[in-house]
Amino acid sequence: MYTSSIIAVFSTALLALTSAQSTTEPITGIRGNATVVENNPVGKVYTATLPEKPFFNPTNPKGNVKGSISATANPNGIGVKFTVKFENLPTTGGPFLYHLHDAPVPADGNCTKTLAHADPYIRGETPACNAQLPQTCQTGDLSGKYGNIASDPFEATYTDDFASTLPGIGAFFGNRSFVIHFANKTRISCANFTLVSSNDTTTMAPYPTTKPTTLPSTVPATSATPTSSGPPIQFTGGANAGAASMLSLTAPTSLSKPYHTKPNILTISIRAVSDVDATSSDPEIRAQ
Repeated sequence: MYTSSIIAVFSTALLALTSAQSTTEPITGIRGNATVVENNPVGKVYTATLPEKPFFNPTNPKGNVKGSISATANPNGIGVKFTVKFENLPTTGGPFLYHLHDAPVPADGNCTKTLAHADPYIRGETPACNAQLPQTCQTGDLSGKYGNIASDPFEATYTDDFASTLPGIGAFFGNRSFVIHFANKTRISCANFTLVSSNDTTTMAPYPTTKPTTLPSTVPATSATPTSSGPPIQFTGGANAGAASMLSLTAPTSLSKPYHTKPNILTISIRAVSDVDATSSDPEIRAQ
């Protein structure tokens, strides 16, 4: 009995280990892996440019890192193309990191108030990003997915399938910031993204240009000659003081005769009121 229990536990553990080793796409975020954004608005360009003074050691005579990140959706709306340019980097402390952060830079320029990396899938910073599986990384970990800053000047262009220019979703960065760090993650400088171009290519379908059909202004003549035993019936009262139009209705006066017998026709003329007597005693009529 005891030996059988040990074998069962060992078999379960071995099965779990085998399953873990066969997984080629680990889900590292609480909400799963990042998903490809396929409906990014085309034509919107967001840019973030570093300020003149660095957040870290603002009295450094060398000044701040110079550079910017510009981003726009691909023409098909899938993913975002990033263009990254930096120069005047510190001479020590590299290779340098950079990420999209959750919050914008406040007016006082305090980079620590930008909070953590943009991480809508709640992955966390550990374990480190695997660049071979970018969907398992934090959405904002750009240097983790596409390489650290290892030269001065530094330039890189790439497409990230998981960031977005579509407001309202977690992957949207247009109201956020980016931060550049030393290798030990100390924050050097930061900047907010702003919309610099909104040349959207999406257009609304035009209204039809065909002309409306004109209805006939006269009633076609009928083969039967209508008869009437009296004058047309009219609506009377103070409300018909203005101009009116006449509408003729015809109906058989008897339905008891066979269908092949010519029916007697009753003509009813209705006077349609076009305006209202302002002196009417009915308050509802005056209010119309």
